[in-house]
Amino acid sequence: MTDSFKYEGDELVLFQHAKHWKKYFSQQIKPYIKANVLEVGAGIGATTLLLNDGSVKKWLLLEPDEEMSSTLKKKIEAKELPANCQLQSGTIDNVTSTFDTIIYIDVLEHIEKDGEEMEKAAALLNAGGHVIVLSPAFQFLYNPFDKAIGHHRRYNKKTIRNITPAGLQLVSSRYYDSAGYFAALMNKLFLRKKYPTQKQVLFWDNRMVPVSKVTDKIFFHSFGKSIIGVWKKPG
Repeated sequence: MTDSFKYEGDELVLFQHAKHWKKYFSQQIKPYIKANVLEVGAGIGATTLLLNDGSVKKWLLLEPDEEMSSTLKKKIEAKELPANCQLQSGTIDNVTSTFDTIIYIDVLEHIEKDGEEMEKAAALLNAGGHVIVLSPAFQFLYNPFDKAIGHHRRYNKKTIRNITPAGLQLVSSRYYDSAGYFAALMNKLFLRKKYPTQKQVLFWDNRMVPVSKVTDKIFFHSFGKSIIGVWKKPG
């Protein structure tokens, strides 16, 4: 990302109503969220509303897209986001404060130099704090939709481990949405659609995600459409 970054595609709008998926992954992430939080790539504020219950001290929304940053500013002024929210335009290069939690929700795959980004995040993390990443999983599932919305890559456990910066320990990397994995595979092999329809998104969210909540456990999180990585700074 750069200061002139312009977000590609309509992914945020398309998936904003994926309530089952959002509830599922947020349950995995919320235990690590504390004190001062940096949300990188805050978008339209949907993740903020999902994860920020107002209990942490500060929640800094970092957004490089000028249009989205303007939208977030208006939402904060209208009190449509929690009172602990603050906004900063730009990238992590513009941030000087330190944090106890830094989150990248469907963001890191958009950043070309992800290893450098993680190093910068580690430098801003307080001792005992966590960096949390949710991203699409398995490069062989990379499809026209990934390309259309500006994904540079999809991750697996090895590539998640490879971007671990000095000073951080990878404490968890698990796959989620095993049912969605097969939907993504079908799109890759047969449908090859650039964008799913809203109807398809809702079918996946209402029908497949509840199945994944069961099958993920059955298969010990050994595969899935998404991956969550969590790093900790010792101390």
